[in-house]
Amino acid sequence: MAKPKAGELKSIVQFERYTTVDDGFGKVENWSSHGDPVRARKTEVSDGERWRASEVGAVITARFLLRWSVFTAGITAKDRLICEGRKYEITGGPREVHGRRRYVELSCAARSDK
Repeated sequence: MAKPKAGELKSIVQFERYTTVDDGFGKVENWSSHGDPVRARKTEVSDGERWRASEVGAVITARFLLRWSVFTAGITAKDRLICEGRKYEITGGPREVHGRRRYVELSCAARSDK
């Protein structure tokens, strides 16, 4: 992925972190906002089809390039991000690119039918 030029970090992404909450009856999953929204460059990689349990669903794969910070370096695959209203699961990263502590790249996947 090429180094971004000025103004290329156009997308705004919000991270969410998974936690479990006890609602009195049992533990339920809860996704809550994690940190402030950050700017990123989104690059769609490919569309793939998955056949599971006789179901066909298109998967959108994208890479997000963000400026390095302590916050973005701490993102894990247990988190997810929201960009343009679509929820992406983090499948790879964060990995530093274009020099030490310059940018972070995340590989993500989202279902197109959700």
